[in-house]
Amino acid sequence: MSHAFAAPRVRVQTEDFDLSAEVAALRAGDPRVGAVCSFVGTVRDRHVAQGGAAGSVRTMELEHYPGMTEKAIEAMIDEAHARFDILAARVVHRVGRLQPLDQIMMVAVSSAHRGESFQACEFLMDYLKTQAPFWKKEDTAEGARWVDARVADDAALARWGIASNNA
Repeated sequence: MSHAFAAPRVRVQTEDFDLSAEVAALRAGDPRVGAVCSFVGTVRDRHVAQGGAAGSVRTMELEHYPGMTEKAIEAMIDEAHARFDILAARVVHRVGRLQPLDQIMMVAVSSAHRGESFQACEFLMDYLKTQAPFWKKEDTAEGARWVDARVADDAALARWGIASNNA
């Protein structure tokens, strides 16, 4: 089925995004869509969430390689299409300087049935957390530091049969 307007599947941008507009564009004009699953990640202050004020995140800065990052995410969306019975997927990821509570990224997936959307959305999230070429730097009262991928994120990716290269 061809649509009059095909929005890009991947956008990397400094501007914020509107989840409802993204979901509406994802499912626009496609009568096969019976389910849409979405995930929005926000910048959180892990130290405050864990009950401590020391080391609180004041800002987060994300960097990427333009072109390479989009191509890598496009390839993982292709992989999601191969693994799951989905109709469409979209990823929006922000770069630049972000504040706590800012939206950082979103994944939205449409399918005929909810199970496929949930699985594909989770699959794409696990990939983005570990393999997408983004670099995060947190600015705290103690100074700035680059954030490494976590072991738990690598384990989440491994359940899909994908080995992480973050060790």
